[in-house]
Amino acid sequence: MLERLFKIRQQGSSVRTEITAGLTTFVTMVYIIFVNPPMLAEAGIDLGAAFVATCVAAAIGCFIMGFWANYPLALAPGMGLNAFFTYGVVLGMGHSWQSALGAVFLSGCLFLLLSIFKIREWVIQAIPLVLKQAIATGIGAFLALIALKNAGIIIASPATLVQLGDITQAGPLLAILSFFIIAALMFREVKSGVLISIFVVTAVALSLGLVSYQGLISAPPSVAPTIMQLDIASVFELSMLSVVFAFLFVDLFDTSGTLVAVTHKAGLADKQGRMPRLGRALSADSTATIAGSMLGTSTTTSYIESVSGVSVGGKTGLTAVTVGVCFLLMVFFAPLAKMVPAYATAGAILYVAVLMLQNLKSVNWDDMSDAIPVSVVLLMTPLTFSIAHGIALGFIAYTAVKVVCRKTHEITLSVWLLTVLFVLKFAMQ
Repeated sequence: MLERLFKIRQQGSSVRTEITAGLTTFVTMVYIIFVNPPMLAEAGIDLGAAFVATCVAAAIGCFIMGFWANYPLALAPGMGLNAFFTYGVVLGMGHSWQSALGAVFLSGCLFLLLSIFKIREWVIQAIPLVLKQAIATGIGAFLALIALKNAGIIIASPATLVQLGDITQAGPLLAILSFFIIAALMFREVKSGVLISIFVVTAVALSLGLVSYQGLISAPPSVAPTIMQLDIASVFELSMLSVVFAFLFVDLFDTSGTLVAVTHKAGLADKQGRMPRLGRALSADSTATIAGSMLGTSTTTSYIESVSGVSVGGKTGLTAVTVGVCFLLMVFFAPLAKMVPAYATAGAILYVAVLMLQNLKSVNWDDMSDAIPVSVVLLMTPLTFSIAHGIALGFIAYTAVKVVCRKTHEITLSVWLLTVLFVLKFAMQ
């Protein structure tokens, strides 16, 4: 049965190898169940419901990717967009979490339509590479700010907006410890470095009496507070336009980049670099996002950590299905997730930020018409505390600087259109 479903021998693999690959991928990305629910809880979403929604949305995405697309690619609610959901849309812009879920739902539907009608390639190619790099780095800076804020390393100041917190306190010190544990383990190529750091810091906090033991296993929390609570009608307000675009663009670019990296690592692409069953893989991502919004979690996307499973031999959808089964089993470990303090996950968030900031090395800093929009997105995303505002200002800056530098031929029709829409959005606020 497994051979008929996944064509394991045809891909030169085995059931044991695929399951091992799935477990490897799961261990490298399971940290999301400790990071995502508390972040969504700050938006007002019930913590227990967010935990179950995170696990189930990840499982749905993995199952569709495995059974339908037959790719060794795992999915879960994505870092960056969960931060934008809470700190940008809900706390920053003042929308309800129900409206934010509605925006996630609509972005997933748009992504699905782009995949079905095969216009994904046109959309991706129409957006200049420099803007894609800018968006990634802007999200990285945004995540870094959130990590430092959650850890208490930086705090608010009426005089200077932000200032250094009391880093002699336990929280900031343990957050710093978490980050350097990750750095040391990743340098030594320990795949589960992020998860280990979370457990180590939580154990230290327990031993110091900073958190209380709540058990390990229990019945799954109820998802009743969040299931089907999304507000779709409010999404069609003009103020939500940039929010939907932000969810869509980031997921689109992130998924495309991850697909290319994983399929090439697994040797699944042909000699021309074309990926088989690409439409199915993209449909898995968008369908999981739609399902996740209905359950009560932010955008579900493909994880680059899937490369870890591919590196130990994963080549088929059985790898993804294995990850999905593991995520489903995690719904029984809600007490463990509740014990993890914010400073224990701050190191993980900061590490992801560092990975995203690596996109800066690909920017042509000698070309001011590229350097300026990248700098605008990089600075304005964290300083406005909004990925949507960062993207909008980046598009406007890109178009303006290309015009004044007499490089209008580099501005695509879609960039012109989006720039006009973003200008109108700011003008009508």
